[in-house]
Amino acid sequence: MSTVMLFNPAFGEEWQLFYSKDGVVNDARYSYALEKLKAVIGLTNSSEYTNGTKLDGSAIYFGLAANPTSKSLDVSSLDLNKLNKPESFAIYRKAAGGPLFVLAKDESGLLYAVNQIRQGNLLDKKGAILIQDGPEMVLRGTSIGLQKTEYLPGRDVYEYPYTEESFPWFYDKDHWVDYLDMMEENRYNTLYLWNGHPFSSLVKLADYPEALEVDEATFAKNEKVYRFLTEEANKRGIWVIQMFYNIILPKPFAEKHGLKTQERNRVITPLIEDYTRKSIAAFVEKYPNVGLLITLGEAMEGVGEDDINWFTNTIIPGVKDGLRANNSPYEPPIILRAHDTDAPKVMKAALPNYKNLYTMAKYNGEALTTYTPRGKWAELHRSLSNIGTVHVQNVHILANLEPFRYGSPDFIQKSVKAMHEVYLSNGLHIYPQASYWDWPYTADKTSKRMLQVDRDWMWYKAWSRYSWKVGYSKAEEEQFWAKCLAEHYGISLENGQALLYAIEEIGEISPKILRRFGITDGNRQTSSLGMLMTQLINPYRYGLFTLLYESEAPEGEMIIDYAEKEHKGESHVGETPLQVANEIVVHANKAIQAIEDLGKPTKNIEDFERLINDVYIHHALAEHYSYKVKAAITVLGYKYTKNQAVLAKALPDFEASVEAYKKLTALTKDTYLYANSMQTKQRKIPMRGVDGTFKHWDEMLPVYEQELANFKHSLDSLRKSSGKIEVPLKSFESVPVKFSQKVELAELKKGAQLYSDQELVITHLPKELEGLQAIRTNAEQQKVAGTVLVFENSKPVKFLVGYYNNEDKVFAPKPVLEIDASANNYGQAEAKIRNAVRVQYMPMVDIHTYSFPAGKHELKVPKGEALLLGIISDEELGTPYNADIDNQGDDLDDLFGFYKGTKL
Repeated sequence: MSTVMLFNPAFGEEWQLFYSKDGVVNDARYSYALEKLKAVIGLTNSSEYTNGTKLDGSAIYFGLAANPTSKSLDVSSLDLNKLNKPESFAIYRKAAGGPLFVLAKDESGLLYAVNQIRQGNLLDKKGAILIQDGPEMVLRGTSIGLQKTEYLPGRDVYEYPYTEESFPWFYDKDHWVDYLDMMEENRYNTLYLWNGHPFSSLVKLADYPEALEVDEATFAKNEKVYRFLTEEANKRGIWVIQMFYNIILPKPFAEKHGLKTQERNRVITPLIEDYTRKSIAAFVEKYPNVGLLITLGEAMEGVGEDDINWFTNTIIPGVKDGLRANNSPYEPPIILRAHDTDAPKVMKAALPNYKNLYTMAKYNGEALTTYTPRGKWAELHRSLSNIGTVHVQNVHILANLEPFRYGSPDFIQKSVKAMHEVYLSNGLHIYPQASYWDWPYTADKTSKRMLQVDRDWMWYKAWSRYSWKVGYSKAEEEQFWAKCLAEHYGISLENGQALLYAIEEIGEISPKILRRFGITDGNRQTSSLGMLMTQLINPYRYGLFTLLYESEAPEGEMIIDYAEKEHKGESHVGETPLQVANEIVVHANKAIQAIEDLGKPTKNIEDFERLINDVYIHHALAEHYSYKVKAAITVLGYKYTKNQAVLAKALPDFEASVEAYKKLTALTKDTYLYANSMQTKQRKIPMRGVDGTFKHWDEMLPVYEQELANFKHSLDSLRKSSGKIEVPLKSFESVPVKFSQKVELAELKKGAQLYSDQELVITHLPKELEGLQAIRTNAEQQKVAGTVLVFENSKPVKFLVGYYNNEDKVFAPKPVLEIDASANNYGQAEAKIRNAVRVQYMPMVDIHTYSFPAGKHELKVPKGEALLLGIISDEELGTPYNADIDNQGDDLDDLFGFYKGTKL
């Protein structure tokens, strides 16, 4: 605290600070704001205002606008009734020689007013002052994940107890103070901590002592740091919101009771319900002012009424139990994520029981793709906004932006406008711009790891600026951000303008790439690593997530649609792949031109140089995609013409794409540690990233070189054979297993009846599947309860499960990593045989496989109609393929061969 007295420049007198505590509810926050104002002024003392106190030109009055004391003051030109929204404030002086009034709706507004005085140097202004402000978004928050880049030994996804070994930064108070100061400066008011099951690290339960996952010393440290964090956040006007998944159990608890920590199709038992309710109650009792962010889906199936019952009969009662235990009348906020659950239906059931509810949904999935969202996803957001509670936009994961720097103010401003105008939302929650799973570090390859909060300052500043107020003009923003960049890097304003222009141009590249060429908006794809040719020309093989094109992109076409229309001579619609392939290179070229003549920075020099390198990286990435997409369109032309000359025309662009990727690899080799911070088996595209593999461009370059070489070889083979390359398939053989229950087997063939309660029969299947021993099920029972098979096998096997290509609720849902992180625990996420079986009157069936080592196991098929098509050796069916039983045409995948045993 400074003890130097400042003098009023207008009158040459010392400032006098008068305060009123009338109406104050949050004393800690009020006192923090008052002390901060004293520091800004340079005072060590202040006086409580009393009626009759004379306020002259040296006086500053500090208080809540609605209290009687403030209303009695001479603020005739200020309408105090306008300070009626939370966090709003006014800084007012009627005329030169008059006192300065700092007024606000609440304690947070007073804090923001103080920061406005400091940032705007308002104490130097001599004349009249009238600044009245308040946020447009009710909640403005950032998130930090207590997660890691890889799984802990013996644990599954999201299972990370709070320990110093896993999260040393969590126990660093200076880290928290720096981060909270950043949040306060940017006027964020919510901090979300993401973890699968935090309760077993933060509370003890007398009824379940085995649930504690940390030792006593660590538990004591966890209590201490959590209280410190919540207290420091509260002073700065910040809610701490603790996130958790359902249903995850602590490992020692699960082991004692013979349960799994996670189970997608878990049966909710009284034991699980009692433990969870008491955990939440203990947490709320201990931290009554901490909110909760609930993910009902993903770790539980959410079919039927399970999600509603769990939320209304376990979670909310647990919160109420905790409030009763400490006699608290205050309902902490509960935010329901609309992820893998019917959120409108859940909210309808929950609101009569609990009023302080909010909803949250992902803005562009797990990426940033567009500021023109539409379609079914937009309808869901609007339905949640129309419930009447605050709906929060979750800018999530950003899998297509990492690991590079991103801070395009124009793209972000337009996105926030879309949140208001399209989604009708007034809350924001942003993830770190990159490296969420590696907090607090960036992916930059440096001698000392860089901190995200330092590198990505522009990301945090932009989202906060526009969630506070979005309607700034283009000219205002160009001036504002050019000045910010000039000050941050110590460059001229002219250079700041040029650098801003480059940032805006590269800010369009990654969003356009994913929304027009990608497989998914989820983090199973790392788009900065490029894509295989088969992923571009046959996206359905890789589990295409169509919502990416239907809702999270402007109206337009996929590559496969574009090629078909070209062949048929039909008109194109909206944003096309060829258009984007050209545009991303134009963006990159403009960015390169903008930075060519930049002067030398005098501040943050190393980061400046890395930002410039990122511009060149985006240029190489844009060229790689542009060439490869053009080659893909040409390859698809061969699908329709079977003209080898057409196929050969793809070669120059294909070769150019690899050359561009070589540049990309060189630019990233010594500057980045990885492309993706989630380095687990969930990573699938462009290559399966299990055990931290295929996470860097130098690992992917040989893949693309081999892919090109394979294509050249295929061209030669086609020239010599003048026909199609045939890949013979041998018939699969059934492997017997010992079931714990009675099962009815049926030989797999045309005319086979696989449902005991239906007369529907198989009409189409490939020859290699004929003769397998399928398992006949009851369709109605499968729809109501799913199927659980307990079995024992003497050697590793694969179960073949057929899923219908239809999203109707009557069919069992396919394993999808976008909504279920456990969807590949048995290798089941990818369809191994596409277009494999058809049952009369039913949609096409894709076959997914579940692998099990020798031993005793349990196969669970989710509720809904599905087919159990047989059991084969786990050594079989390692390479996915398209059976194409309806003769829809060759998918061209065989042209690109293999890379070290993996089919490209």
